[in-house]
Amino acid sequence: MKKTVNIAIDGPAGAGKSTVARRVAAALGYLYVDTGALYRTVGLNALRLGLAPGNPDEVVPTLKDLQVSLRFIDGEQRVFLDEEDVSEAIRQNEVSMAASAVSAIPEVRAFLFDLQRNIAANNDCLMDGRDIGTVVLPDAQIKIFLTASAEARADRRFKELTEKGQVVEYEALLREIRERDYNDSHRAIAPLKQADDAVLVDTTELGLEEVVATILAIVKERLA
Repeated sequence: MKKTVNIAIDGPAGAGKSTVARRVAAALGYLYVDTGALYRTVGLNALRLGLAPGNPDEVVPTLKDLQVSLRFIDGEQRVFLDEEDVSEAIRQNEVSMAASAVSAIPEVRAFLFDLQRNIAANNDCLMDGRDIGTVVLPDAQIKIFLTASAEARADRRFKELTEKGQVVEYEALLREIRERDYNDSHRAIAPLKQADDAVLVDTTELGLEEVVATILAIVKERLA
C-alpha cells in the first residue's frame, strides 16, 4: 500500500493558514483539511446551547451526542454539525473566540483527534491548525509554521470581515488576536508552537501569491 504524503501547516490565528493551505493543496492535487473548522463547530454548538465554551463541566457532557463531520462536495470541504452544513456559520467572529476556548479542553481534542488522523492515513493531504506538526501528525513529511505580526493579522481580518458586511473595530480584533495567541500558546494540552523540524514562513510582508509560491517550493524540495 502506497504511503500517503502528509503536509502540516501550523500557526497563530489570522496568519492566513486556511487560504494558503487551500491554494497549495489544490496545486498539488491533495486533500485539504481545515482542522480549525472542527473546533469552530464544537464552539458553535456550545454557543447555541448557551454554554460557556471554556468550561469543561458544561462542554464535555455535550460531546457524547455531538456529530461533527467533514464532507468534500465538488472538491470543497464542508463542515457539518449533525446534518446541518455550518460552513458559513462557523466563520462568525464570536465563534473564533469560542473555538479557542473549547480547544483548550483535553476531551474536545481527544474527540476530534481520531477523525483527523484517519483522514491523513487514507489520503495525500494538507492539514492546517495549531498542533498538526507537533501532535496530530508528528510524522508528516513536510511541516510549515506560518506566522505574521499581530497587527498584520488584525488588518487582514478587518478587511475580510468588512468585505463580508460585518461591522467590526480594528482595535477589538487586534485585542482578540493577541488574546488568542496567548491562550493558544499557553494551554496545557497541545499548545501552539513551532515543531522542531518545521520551516518558518513569516507572511507579514508577503502577498498571497508569494506565500503560496514559497510553500510550493519547500514542498518540491522536500519531496525531491
